[in-house]
Amino acid sequence: MLGVAVASAVVPNSRLISTAEGRTTDAFNSRDWGEIGIIALIWGSSYLWMDIGVDHFAPMTVTLSRIVLGLAVLSCFPAARQAVEPQDRRRLALLALVWQAIPMSIFPFAEQWISSSVVGMLNGSLPILIAVVATVLLRRPPGRNQLIGMGIGFVGVMCIALPSGRGGSRLALGVGLVLGAMCSYALAANLSVPLTQKYGALVVQRGMQRFSVLYVAPFGLWGVRDSSWDWGAAGAMLILGVLGTGVAFLLAGGVFARVGATRGGAFNYLIPVVSIALGVLFRNDDIHPVALVGTGLVLAGAVFCSRAGR
Repeated sequence: MLGVAVASAVVPNSRLISTAEGRTTDAFNSRDWGEIGIIALIWGSSYLWMDIGVDHFAPMTVTLSRIVLGLAVLSCFPAARQAVEPQDRRRLALLALVWQAIPMSIFPFAEQWISSSVVGMLNGSLPILIAVVATVLLRRPPGRNQLIGMGIGFVGVMCIALPSGRGGSRLALGVGLVLGAMCSYALAANLSVPLTQKYGALVVQRGMQRFSVLYVAPFGLWGVRDSSWDWGAAGAMLILGVLGTGVAFLLAGGVFARVGATRGGAFNYLIPVVSIALGVLFRNDDIHPVALVGTGLVLAGAVFCSRAGR
């Protein structure tokens, strides 16, 4: 209900929902691959930090903590304080809703019922979803490779979700919540492109996070009542906020603007690998073989989608 209410307030007409092509269609250079690798490592590990955080802090308090810390980091840069035009402030408000407030509120709840490894595996579906949204917003028909990729990826997501059906309604609900968050991220990746091309990643990310704090603050502060202090969990929140919400979002915004949302989602190919390794190593996650097969299919579908139209 909160999402519907806020969306109605900040999206008076459909023209606010738009995207753009990336600045270049050239092959990725060393900078692109370097930033993609950093993003994958940071966001691949973020599900582990969230998992640790919800052991002691209420889910919405985890969400508020990471956004406040991310905003604090970006606010250290004077260049991030550039003013934006009034119509773009509305776009920032919408972007904050779909890229942070909604999905970041979903993940801590979902991780009460599913492991960080499964969350990471489901993250592999994001490039496919980004390609679907880009196809709609850019009004271009999907290419042959894109259609094949979407089909393979859909089968992969079903394989990842299949074991959850045997784990009870809460496990299935957790998977459903994460997939909903992935859809929100897919829209956000596309919406961020024209704004970042116009103002730069620093300005867009700081402006977006200011709105995000307003959205989640009432719920995050309320959740303090149900939280208990723990130094380990606090350290996890520090890493999650500074790196996961500050640095990684800044890098991701820049990558999307340079190479486009569909191609820029390449870092999601690596996130499942990182999250699975960390979940098994530090949280003793049990990975179902069918889910591993599904992860492979999702990644294969994502690679097909990235080649569409090229």
